[in-house]
Amino acid sequence: MARSSIVGLAKLHRKIAKLPEQARTDIRAAMEKVAEQIVDLARSLVPTVSGDLRDSIGWTWGRPPRGSISLGTVARAKLGASMTITIYAGNDEAFYARWVEFGTAAHVNGGLFAGTRNPGTQARPFFYPAFRAHRRIARREVRKAIRSAARKVAKQ
Repeated sequence: MARSSIVGLAKLHRKIAKLPEQARTDIRAAMEKVAEQIVDLARSLVPTVSGDLRDSIGWTWGRPPRGSISLGTVARAKLGASMTITIYAGNDEAFYARWVEFGTAAHVNGGLFAGTRNPGTQARPFFYPAFRAHRRIARREVRKAIRSAARKVAKQ
């Protein structure tokens, strides 16, 4: 019986070993690009009085700052904690981000103005519309980054 061998098998194994590292780098860059686009759109949509809320909108790798609302966290256990990106709005100064985004219900006041009726505030969404506008773009950019990484590794 004749023995057969695959020509270039060692080279193929080296390329496959490089793929996760290259893919992680390319995917991170794509995620950063889309996160910046979402943040820019949310900043343009937010109602501005003092600018604190607008300035509090951002993104980070890992957990959001204390007092903020998170648009969403994209994480894959297989990719590790370094691949967790969070887009957020609000901080200690702009703690009211969720009230602007979702509005408030009518209620009876307590405290200094006890017994008076507060009509509530109407929602002025800026955060989720920005995300929804870029959701498909984000998926496309990540898929493109994966394909790009595979091509780069294949050419090496």
